[in-house]
Amino acid sequence: QVQLVESGGGMVQAGGSLRLSCATSVRTFSTYAMGWFRQAPGKEREFVARITSGALTRYADSVMGRFIISRDNAKNTVHLQMNSLKSEDTAVYYCAADARLTYVAQRYSASLYDYWGQGIQVTVSS
Repeated sequence: QVQLVESGGGMVQAGGSLRLSCATSVRTFSTYAMGWFRQAPGKEREFVARITSGALTRYADSVMGRFIISRDNAKNTVHLQMNSLKSEDTAVYYCAADARLTYVAQRYSASLYDYWGQGIQVTVSS
């Protein structure tokens, strides 16, 4: 059973930064692609960022230049550094693992991911 556990969420003022982490129980973590999604109240879950097994990265337009996704294969962990936060970044953030086309960068649909964390709240106050 693959487990993903997010940490690092909380409340921050607009313009501030947070760093989310996702620890996984995946034994072959380096072979997975990892993604971050978010869901605001009343909205659908949306793609935020992805890092492939080969460390290629992709971002949603809304976070490009502000968020950075990275991975630490030695610690089976993926991070999301969030800078210049805006009130519209307020959402529950989810970590997800893609066990299939892990070398492909353009996989943005939540349905393509195999495992999910429980989610963690990020609140940005204006």
